[in-house]
Amino acid sequence: MTTGQHDMIGEIEAEVRYTRHLIGRDALDPRVMQVMAEVPREQFVPANLRMMAFDNGPLPIGHGQTISQPYIVALMTDLLEPEAGHSLLEIGTGSGYQAAILSRLCERVYSVEVVRELGEAAADRLQALGYYNVEIRIGDGYAGWPEHAPYDGIIVTAAAPYIPPALVEQLKPGGKLVIPVGERYGRQELMLVEKDERGETQQQTILGVAFVPLVGADREHAT
Repeated sequence: MTTGQHDMIGEIEAEVRYTRHLIGRDALDPRVMQVMAEVPREQFVPANLRMMAFDNGPLPIGHGQTISQPYIVALMTDLLEPEAGHSLLEIGTGSGYQAAILSRLCERVYSVEVVRELGEAAADRLQALGYYNVEIRIGDGYAGWPEHAPYDGIIVTAAAPYIPPALVEQLKPGGKLVIPVGERYGRQELMLVEKDERGETQQQTILGVAFVPLVGADREHAT
């Protein structure tokens, strides 16, 4: 572990302790923390920002999008509770960092990105770095990826004004959906949606967050 990675892990642990009354846990899954320490975050940010790659904050990656702060990546991964045999769906590939984290904790990651340039660059980056169990498509995240459904877990890395019904439909009974919900300039909440074996869902608000908006194929994305 590099000095930067060591400091990043320490900042994540400190923020978990600070927010434990909101997130309902004193520590994150050791498997999640191990992967956070191993995946080279500096490879997923623009070259001119690599000196800031391990800071506990979001960074711009172009096209009006960001790579989420390490604490949020770790927390959302922990809430999803990925397991070795799981098939997971990610909405919002971005630079591919969250997909890389998930890929080390499950069998397969399917990721949807609406910005073609980002999606294609992320696919090349993940292949070059050896994350071979990630498949990316360019498309509308609001529609999910029905061809590979149902999923054991779904993670959304941008804020939607509502929980997309297609994503709930594509969630396997017993599965979890982690998604920030709210408007770009209004209040956003990180939500955990759990589907029980009867197909009914329960929602839990975790904590307030600030994400870029989830863009659909029929919506103009920020440039």
